[in-house]
Amino acid sequence: MDTPDTVVFGAAGFIGRSLVARLLEQGRTVAAAVRPGSADRLQAWLDDRDLDRSRLTVLDCDITDPGLGALGTAQLDEVRDVYNCAAQFSFGLDHAVARAVNIDGAVRILHWSASRPRLRRLVHITGYRVTVPESAEHDYSVSAYGASKFEADAVLREQANSVAVPLTIANPSTVLGPGQYIGLAELVRDLWNGDLPALPGNAETLLPILDLDYFIDFLTLLPEQADTAGKSYTVLDPASPPLPEMIGLLARHMHVRAPRFTIPLPLVARLPGKLTGVDRERLSFVAGDRYDTSPADAVAERAGLTAPAAGTVLRAWADHLVSSRFGAGRADPAAGFDRGLWISGERKSPEFVLLHGLPTDSEAWREVRDLVGVPTLAADLPGLGRSAPGTGEPDQWLDDLMAPVTGRPILVGHSLGCVPVLRYARAHPDRVAGVVLVAPAFLQPRGSWLLRTPIAAALLRRLSAERLAAALRVPAGPAIESASANLRRPGVARRTVAALRAASRPRAHTAARRLLDELTVPVHIVAGSDDPLATPVTTPITEIDDAGHYPHLTHPGESARTLDAVRQNFANRSPAETATSRH
Repeated sequence: MDTPDTVVFGAAGFIGRSLVARLLEQGRTVAAAVRPGSADRLQAWLDDRDLDRSRLTVLDCDITDPGLGALGTAQLDEVRDVYNCAAQFSFGLDHAVARAVNIDGAVRILHWSASRPRLRRLVHITGYRVTVPESAEHDYSVSAYGASKFEADAVLREQANSVAVPLTIANPSTVLGPGQYIGLAELVRDLWNGDLPALPGNAETLLPILDLDYFIDFLTLLPEQADTAGKSYTVLDPASPPLPEMIGLLARHMHVRAPRFTIPLPLVARLPGKLTGVDRERLSFVAGDRYDTSPADAVAERAGLTAPAAGTVLRAWADHLVSSRFGAGRADPAAGFDRGLWISGERKSPEFVLLHGLPTDSEAWREVRDLVGVPTLAADLPGLGRSAPGTGEPDQWLDDLMAPVTGRPILVGHSLGCVPVLRYARAHPDRVAGVVLVAPAFLQPRGSWLLRTPIAAALLRRLSAERLAAALRVPAGPAIESASANLRRPGVARRTVAALRAASRPRAHTAARRLLDELTVPVHIVAGSDDPLATPVTTPITEIDDAGHYPHLTHPGESARTLDAVRQNFANRSPAETATSRH
């Protein structure tokens, strides 16, 4: 492998890893300097993006060590560009830790860079608030992170001049992209969970944002433009909406209630943190200041780099936050909101369209979807899981979900999710290849302890993921953690119980059985041996041994194999067989 021409410090971090990926895509030969123990995390992240790592060297590097660890002894004399993305960023940071990494570590990187015989540029990342000298976060008693970055900015400028290092400083605002779960993300989390009654500040308060991909591209431009040496650039989206407008945009996208009130910053600062949920350090980043981005805009303009629309960035990031449960789980890059409906997967040509039962959401299908190996589409039912309550006709949401689909997928419903599948297949037999009913509740005994409990919704809201898994007799895992988190959101547990009660009524069972009898498309039923049907049917049935009401959660492999076999069976039917299969 060629000797690295670029070094990225902090390469396993949120910004560093994306920068490494972009440089590799550009054909650069990169040394990734990572904190000891972080190499596997970086390599796994790069593997998920199917990147060629033949031009990548990963080196352990502790920037609090005067010798910089393994990187300090590596042969890196061909390095031209150095990026310092390393920083200790968290709220409530210890002063000594903040200084050791953000000041002393940054100075060590600068002096190491000065010893590179072919050095073209050192790019150091700070933050946009360093351009406001009188701001509160420059006080160590308020923010060890902010104060250390502010102090480092001045120290690096002075020392770069003394050792003749061509230094460029990039000062980004809040960078939004997959993996950003601090600061503004916590505000969005509270909005999503119904825990944001008011906003700090006023109508002009600004918390500016910056798209991750745009910022990464901007960083790669700096060494290429000679006149950026010795300069500092405030990088943010000038079109960032004021905080109340931003939160309103996100609330509309996620279909949750936006705060109706703002509280002046001085008043919030005087109130106890336990009451407001906001401490002084977080509050220090919320201000009415405006920033001059014209120098950075000129750098981008010369290269033809343009920022995506702020609304597009915010909505995509909100989808990621909800999908990943704000960093608690594995994100689904194909998931997001569409007019209030939570959708995941292939919109145009899925082989399966999967609807969940209760009290789970579409996350319950994830393992089966991974195993079937064909394109799938899944959605949370309206008002349940992550989807907002429907406002139109009862089945309009399913018509909308299926509208972009060009092929004839198999509709798969679990438990309560079987009924909308039946209704759609009866109304649109030409749009589907067939139907699979997994543990159809309308063919099983009515009622449960939950439905008979007057405080059922309150009980559901209070169940931990472990207790919910035990109650459903399924393994604890991401699907149950997702369900448990959603049930704690306002209204979801209540709507879940109401839907279960409505579906358990005798007339609902009768109506569903009538729908099944009227279908003209192929149907297959999947049931667990421990959860047999109470109503005899002539429909083909696959029984999964030792499974209960949630075979896709307890036996995902068998469930995936069954779906694949059914898909092949349906595909082998002639049009005439399909048209007469239910008669």
